[in-house]
Amino acid sequence: MNLQTLIQKINELDNDYAVIKKAAQYIRQGEVVAFPTETVYGLGANALDGETVRKIFYAKGRPSDNPLIVHIASINEIYQLVNGVPPKALKLMEAFWPGPITIILEKSSIIPDEVTAGLDTVGIRMPSNEIARVFIKECGVPIAAPSANRSGRPSPTTAQHVMEDMQGRIPFIIDGGECSVGLESTVLDLTSNIPTILRPGGITQEMLETVLGDVQVDKRVLTPPVKGERVKSPGMKYTHYAPKAPVTIVQGNPDAIAKHIKASAMQYISQGKKVGILATEETYTLYEDIKASVLIMGTRSRLSTIASKLFADLRQFDDLGVDIILAEGVGTKDEGLAIMNRMLRAAGFHVINI
Repeated sequence: MNLQTLIQKINELDNDYAVIKKAAQYIRQGEVVAFPTETVYGLGANALDGETVRKIFYAKGRPSDNPLIVHIASINEIYQLVNGVPPKALKLMEAFWPGPITIILEKSSIIPDEVTAGLDTVGIRMPSNEIARVFIKECGVPIAAPSANRSGRPSPTTAQHVMEDMQGRIPFIIDGGECSVGLESTVLDLTSNIPTILRPGGITQEMLETVLGDVQVDKRVLTPPVKGERVKSPGMKYTHYAPKAPVTIVQGNPDAIAKHIKASAMQYISQGKKVGILATEETYTLYEDIKASVLIMGTRSRLSTIASKLFADLRQFDDLGVDIILAEGVGTKDEGLAIMNRMLRAAGFHVINI
């Protein structure tokens, strides 16, 4: 695979609409295009064309048993893609669309098996990013899209991240600036008796319960999958979002976490290792007297700040060339559930509880 990859910036949609038209032309020609959303950059293709969708898996090196999410530009488009829209789905769409939530429903016959990994369900979402919606509308078809990174790598939150992973593998990248949310959408399964979060995101369990009442979290959100287990959502595999260096998460009281990480870092440094520390604003000063690469991922008092930077920080450790990453864990309330879901998979579930 050795394509020429073009990247074009959109500063203002009205002035730069030619970029949208060019990207949509690639889609109509059966190609794959990277585009921005509010969560992460997506790697999009015509969701109604199974042969084209296979190009996404090829570009990412993604296993074919990992389903994709279908992106739409307006609510009316969902009706042709699923077998019925239940009242709970209508409530969710009214409350959170456009926005970072994917709704899983029974798929209609026009959705090819390549999109759903052979499942009889499909995830649909309508992004709030205006560039994404205008792009989908211009394409004239729903767009199947996972995150625009090589499989297993941290998801891209800038066009440059996409270029790092996809140069020579796709023909076109829409540069719409930095993503605001920073973690992929919440995936909610409405085909189970109780609405079930399969992948947590910016729309939290607490927010969903204000609209739907009882909402449960799939046990695999914070635990590794069983070998051979069939997954219903992207992001449920054992290892995802991983930087090049191995990651260890330390969980517990913040002060105890910092003390343990500092001691571990000093031990690794004494062995000649280059250490990266993923710290919070509350504790980062505790690491100032050791020779480690410390990145501040955000504050525990506002977890959305951590969510928005997590993937970018993991990629920055690649640029810094660290040998080991020690990461502070956070609680699992609100956005913390999504943060820990991504961190656990980035670490291959290597956790030390203090």
